[in-house]
Parts: sequence; C-alpha cells; structure tokens
Amino acid sequence: MIFVGLLGVKADARANDHFEIVTNPNVSEVALSANSLRSIFSMSLKTWPNGTKIRVFVLSDDDQLHKAVSKGKLNVFPYQLRSTWDRLVFSGTGQAPVRVNSIEEMLDKVANTPGAIGYLWRANINENVNVLQIK
Repeated sequence: MIFVGLLGVKADARANDHFEIVTNPNVSEVALSANSLRSIFSMSLKTWPNGTKIRVFVLSDDDQLHKAVSKGKLNVFPYQLRSTWDRLVFSGTGQAPVRVNSIEEMLDKVANTPGAIGYLWRANINENVNVLQIK
C-alpha cells in the first residue's frame, strides 16, 4: 500500500516538472547556473552579460506553475521569494518582478519584452521565446 502511494507522489513530481525557464529571443544566453537563476528571480542580478536589463515576469504566488518553478528550479518556497521581493520594495532598494495573470500573458510579455525571463509549461512554449537550460 505504501508503495502505491510512493508511485503516486513520483508521478505528481514528474508532472510538475513539465515546465521550462524561457527568455525573450534577444537574450543571447542559452544556459545559466541554478545560482544565477536564483539571483535573477531574487532580483539581485539585474543585467544580462551584454548589459541588457533583465525583466523578470512571474505568476501569482499561489499559481501551480509558480510553485513548481520556485521549488523545482529555485529551491525556495514561493513565500520566501515574496519575502525577498517585499524587502526590496519596502526598503526602497529594489523592485519586485512584474506579476502576470495568466500563462498567455506570460508568453506575450516574455516574447515581446527585451531582456525578459519567465517560465511556461512546455505545452505553451512556441517559437516566440527561447528555452533556457539550467545547469
């Protein structure tokens, strides 16, 4: 019985891993370290190596995809990201990422904003964005 339960958990984990970090086509990076990705989403890394400003787009804290990316790629809980962003905003030392309301809006914003980075379910990725490999 426990074995069946474990299989269910593994299946859920695999299902939640069907997402990618995506960038605007003008971003020349094709791969990033996990640490660099965390720095970008914590808003401490602000420019790409070519000097272009990084524009971070995220979904709401309670969105399933946002939770999957936070835990799966960034190794933090969504509330930890929110705390970091709130600290930047309230202290006046930085700003939070731009929150979008849907997967469609995420695709549109990343595809049409120079320097943009975000995330999408694999099924929603098209030729208008680049998939970023995380090492």
